[in-house]
Amino acid sequence: MSLLILGGDGYLGWPTAMHFSSRGYDVTVVDNYFRRNACVTLDSGMLYPVPTLIERARIWHEKTGKEIKVVIGDLSEPEFMRSLFTGNGLTYQWVIDKKFSGEPETVIHYAEQPSAPYSVANYKQADFTLINNLRVTNNLIWAIRDFSPETHIIKLGTMGVYGTPNIDIEEGWLDIEHKGRKDKFLFPRQASSLYHTTKIMDTDLGWFGVRMWDLSITDLMQGPVYGIDTEESTIDERLRTLFNYDEVFGTIVNRFIVQSIVGYPLTVYGEGGQTRGYLNIKDTLQCIAASEKHPAKKGELKIYNQIMETFSANQLAELTQKVGNKLGYDVKVEHIENPRKEAEKHYYNPTYQGLQDIGVTPHLLNEDSMSEMFGVVAKYKKNIRKDVIFKGVKW
Repeated sequence: MSLLILGGDGYLGWPTAMHFSSRGYDVTVVDNYFRRNACVTLDSGMLYPVPTLIERARIWHEKTGKEIKVVIGDLSEPEFMRSLFTGNGLTYQWVIDKKFSGEPETVIHYAEQPSAPYSVANYKQADFTLINNLRVTNNLIWAIRDFSPETHIIKLGTMGVYGTPNIDIEEGWLDIEHKGRKDKFLFPRQASSLYHTTKIMDTDLGWFGVRMWDLSITDLMQGPVYGIDTEESTIDERLRTLFNYDEVFGTIVNRFIVQSIVGYPLTVYGEGGQTRGYLNIKDTLQCIAASEKHPAKKGELKIYNQIMETFSANQLAELTQKVGNKLGYDVKVEHIENPRKEAEKHYYNPTYQGLQDIGVTPHLLNEDSMSEMFGVVAKYKKNIRKDVIFKGVKW
């Protein structure tokens, strides 16, 4: 099976590439190093240095004998996107087999600016987020339409598109009865950042492609991910994924663990009642793999809510404090002024059974799993910079 991963250098993209390569897929990854470059520009914290994508592919081949092809380029440029399907002008930065793979059976689309705080920090970053995210998705659906209409797209969405409505959140769709008539619509969406707004528009672009051109798309509404190691990264620590602990690119569980280890009070925003759905990075890989094995049909937009359990910020802080204290850290929790415009007390009851129905077995967040993460992060304690943990991006 031929698999194309857009955004293959990222927190989720690189582990996904290894996961499929280890199972015999012909994997090509594409990236433009946006996240790495943004971390340098913003002076954000990375827990440990990460080899370039080309170096990672070489290490992977050295350790496993398997190949991950690497292409470096900007997917917001239409002709570059199209070259991935035609081969015209395509340049591999790392490849052993020079043969062009042709039409991929599956494209996994991670290639977007992934941070809500980044998207609202200033107008330039807002503009980049909107242009990059929407152009990449638009370029992809047109390339699939024109050159590879049988290809299944797996696109990463976000639970953040739903907001915190005062009703149960269904898996993407809602049946409506109005004035005696019934129909099915995309679930109402109310994003709280420009990043999340682009994800709403992504779904709309995909839904357009499905209705007009019979594309096959699975949209995974993912919650915040935590974790470092996956089955494949244990082969060599140089294969570990990117790990940020700042407020811009770091997710809350990862940030809290880092803060605990260096004695920085856990930054709980406001009252801490904000509740979201979470999942282990290992489960992201499970969800992608299950979606690849159970693709949407032609002319279908299949939507899953990709979370495994829900927590409030207070519950995550309490668990982190409990585990950290048991491990000998003096973990303190600090409620700070909320830099975000969001409800701190709200109803939150999303449906998220679909992925488990097709074979995903959750790795739940508990004291044992969090202790393992503490152990990994502690090895890099000397690399952690307190000054980049929180800078207070407001919106």
